[in-house]
This record gives sequence, C-alpha cells and structure tokens, in this order.
Amino acid sequence: MPGFRKIDELIRVLDKERKLLADMFQKRKSLAFHTVDALAQVDEDKNRIKFLISHGIIRESDNQLELEDAYLNFFEEVLETNEVINVAIVREFIGKLNENIEYYLEEKRDSQRKKYRNEVRRSLRNIAHTTLRNVIDLKRNVDNTFKSESNLKIKQSKLQRLDEKRSDIAALINETEKLLSDNQPVFFATAMDEGMKQTVNEVKLHLNDAYHNLLDIEKQIITYLNQILYQSKLLKKLHQLKYLRDQHTLEEYTNIRQMAARMNAPVCFEPPSRYFTKPSLQWLENSDEANGIMLRVMAERILPEKAKRKNAAPIPTSFFEEQNAASEVIDHGEMYNAFSAQSRDLFRFLMEYHFKVDVDRNARLSLFCQIATQYYERLNIVDETSVEDDIEYAIIYRK
Repeated sequence: MPGFRKIDELIRVLDKERKLLADMFQKRKSLAFHTVDALAQVDEDKNRIKFLISHGIIRESDNQLELEDAYLNFFEEVLETNEVINVAIVREFIGKLNENIEYYLEEKRDSQRKKYRNEVRRSLRNIAHTTLRNVIDLKRNVDNTFKSESNLKIKQSKLQRLDEKRSDIAALINETEKLLSDNQPVFFATAMDEGMKQTVNEVKLHLNDAYHNLLDIEKQIITYLNQILYQSKLLKKLHQLKYLRDQHTLEEYTNIRQMAARMNAPVCFEPPSRYFTKPSLQWLENSDEANGIMLRVMAERILPEKAKRKNAAPIPTSFFEEQNAASEVIDHGEMYNAFSAQSRDLFRFLMEYHFKVDVDRNARLSLFCQIATQYYERLNIVDETSVEDDIEYAIIYRK
C-alpha cells in the first residue's frame, strides 16, 4: 500500500478532500455512507476515491465507505469526541514514566539526563490528559447507556462494566499520586527544576479534579442501577398482571378492585404525568429530527435576541495599553521544608511568615489546613488546642 512520505503531501490531500472526510466523520456511527454519496462529494471523480483507498485513508466494503481507524481515532482524539475508555494506555504511560526515571538516575551525562527529564515531564502530561479524557468519556458513556439502551439487562450489564472502568481509573490515579509523593523521592529531589515543579503541580491538580469527578460518577451509576432495579420489578409486576388479565383471573388472585376504590379521584381526572429526560448525545448527533429541532430553536430564540442587540460602545484605547501583573504560587513543599527547619507550631509559623506578596489572614488559614492535610503523617499533632481571635486551631509541630 503506498503511503505518504512527507507531511506536506498528507496535509494537502486532507485539505483537498475535507468536505468528503467531514461528511464521513459526521456519519461514522450510522455506517451508511455509500460510494454513490462519496462520488457526489468529489465531482464524480472515481480516481480520487481510489487514491484515498489506496493510501489507507478510507476503506470500502459492500459499496459503503468508512474512515480507516488511524484517521478516525486521530479526528476523535483531537475533536474530543472519542467514547472509548482507554485505561491500558495510562498504565503504559506510568510504565514509561518509571523507566525514564530509572534511566535518569543511572545516567551520568548531563545532556542525556536532560533528555530523560523531558521524557518524564511528557509522560506526566500524557497521564494527566488521558486520565481527564477517560473521566469525561466515562461520564458520557454512563449517561448515554442509561438514556439510550432499551434492554434493561443489557443496560445493567453495561453500567456495571463502566463501574469497573471507574475503579480502574481511580486505582491508576492513586498509583500516580503515590509515585509523585513517595515512590521516587531521589528523582524529584534532584530533577525538580522550575519546569518539572510546574508540571508536577499541574498533574496533581488535574488528578485531584479527575478523582472528585469519579466520585460523582460513582454516585450517578448507583442511582441509575437502583432505577433499573425498580423498573425491572415494576415491569415484572406488569407482566404478571397482564397474564392474569388474559387468563380472566385478575380479580380472583388480586385485590385490584379494592386498590382502585381507595383512589381519591378517577384516573381520568388526574393531571397528565410528565417526565423530563435529557436526550442522548448519540440521538442529537445522528438524528435528522434532532437537527431540525435545534435549527428551529435557534431561529425562534437565539436569532431574534441577536437581532435586538445594539452595537457596543467603542473600546477605549487604555484597554490596549500593556499592564503587567505579578502573582505568586505558594509551594506547599517549600513551606513544609521551611516549617521543619524551625521550632514554632504550624499556625504561629504561617501567621508570622513573610511572603513575597501580600497574603491575607484567610489565605494563611487555608494554607494551614492544606499543609496539615497533605503532610499529616509527617506532623506531630498534639492533643491541645489554642484560640486566637475567635479561631480555635490544633497545635501542630514537626516530628
């Protein structure tokens, strides 16, 4: 199969066939893109279709065309529409991270050590990005499964498997956080320059956000599974009632008349029940009916409001003048090291510490709680407490 030897050639081909590729990507889930439809996109030039097939961009099967997996995965990854939860690739990034850390510690040449340090930073960024993408895809899959799958048993099975994926992602997050804090103290003590410090802090923040989102997803899965169990029991009762009615023994074996007599009003006078459920993303993407509804909503609500808007006043020239702003990010590790080098308790140390910028009392109190939580095992928290300005705090010393 001929391929592309230069990236310029590949970009030119993708740009030339962008209309066809965009249409195929939009219909990638329906699998209903016929060769006749593709010819209409390329001005009935069959050679252009053959070129794309021969170069591995699209494939043909039973007079239908599909994007090759390599390009389909690339488009989905860049456009953040991928629904595959890839836990194995995070495990692979963690393996590469450990390998490059080992190489860095064994290497003596500065140039090679710098190379391995950059690889470590790249692996950390990949772990954080892939984990966040997995969490987003997991949330989307959970919602779509509950709203789109009609078979209750299949729906329950899919949600249980998604819950297993959630557990795997949480385990990898814990493994990465442990690696950053405890497993490699020698590496992070010797390779912690400004770039590495910023990368580690960003990764910790991303992993923390991902873990909290996983907790919300776990609650949502439990709620969905409980609803499925309730619906399954209700459906089973309805089947039993229908069977008894078909056998003309409904009143013999049930108390349906007594239950109906207890109702306050006849069913015909009850207000209609309304259930609001958000539509699934798959229906919004692939349904012509959904597309028409969204266009009507835009025409009726958004466009009239946009037409009523008045032009804003001119932007003042002072807005374009350069303004420099400086801010300081407080490093918890440096604060803990500074605290360990003196004898005061943690609260008094933070209240009297001289920062490079102005840090108010509330920020110092937040920093006190953060350090006490993050370095709990390394601190000596005595049984006594103290009070200052109506604030009661624990007395904490270094170990």
